[in-house]
Amino acid sequence: MILTVTPNPSLDRTYEVPSLDRGEVVRATGERVDPGGKGVNVSRAVTAAGRRTVAVLPLGGAPGALVAELLDAQGIEVAPVPIAGATRSNIALTEADGVLTKINAPGPHLTAAEQELLLETVRHQSRDADWIACCGSLPRGLAPSWYAELVARAHATGVRIALDTSGPALLAALRERPDVVKPNAAELAGAVGRPLSTVGDAVKAAEELRAMGAVAVLASLGADGQLLVNEDGAWFGTARVDTVRSNVGAGDSSLAGFLVAGGRGPEALGSAVAHGAAAVQLPGSLMPAPGDLDPAAVTVTADVPMDRVLKEPVS
Repeated sequence: MILTVTPNPSLDRTYEVPSLDRGEVVRATGERVDPGGKGVNVSRAVTAAGRRTVAVLPLGGAPGALVAELLDAQGIEVAPVPIAGATRSNIALTEADGVLTKINAPGPHLTAAEQELLLETVRHQSRDADWIACCGSLPRGLAPSWYAELVARAHATGVRIALDTSGPALLAALRERPDVVKPNAAELAGAVGRPLSTVGDAVKAAEELRAMGAVAVLASLGADGQLLVNEDGAWFGTARVDTVRSNVGAGDSSLAGFLVAGGRGPEALGSAVAHGAAAVQLPGSLMPAPGDLDPAAVTVTADVPMDRVLKEPVS
């Protein structure tokens, strides 16, 4: 079982539009309403893969009730943490050429009692978990050290932790040695404080995160592929993608693919790449099912192309 923790979940509305023209009336050609948040997306992808998951979520107000209702309709078990504030609502606009514009609300303020109840709910629900995936930004009220506390508590009970966050929260958690961290290229560059121009730059940055405490680093490099660096070495994975419809949740789908494949080594990286590639070819934040995957389109190699210039360098 994969337990997910999303401290700042959301209700996500995704609109497909021909183009985004400021100051004009834009008519959508498609619309979706989904439960959102990085950990929520991981749970949705794990469920689509046919595996059990439990989603721990602080939920409040009408948006929180709708998030729980939508997840229940998808067969996802929810462990709700009641909060006084309302769950945030986000908007995503996907243009015909694949460009995505997101408007993310800040989310509610969690009280000290709500924060502790969230940690206690994770502890209770993790008894049967193989992995805990802790994902996304922290809502107002939670200090950057909150994820570090969660990692420490999980490790004390022998549960493996996958962490997908950024900035001070990521850096603070590294001291507790999360089993895998999953930054994208921008988050990886931010963690080491310098630009990334090549795959080799990304490898070096991932090795620095390992030196700071991460056991393994699974880095999404956008259209360039994905990178896995652990104590055994480094691997680079790519996949053929025919049509990009939306990259909403693609990184979360990749993390789910990595974890359902065991969360270690090149086979798990191949699963992550396959899931991420399938996700970007689906509308909105739809998560791929096994029939959407194309393992034959995936290449994983230990011969990492260190000098390859990134199509989307991070400055």
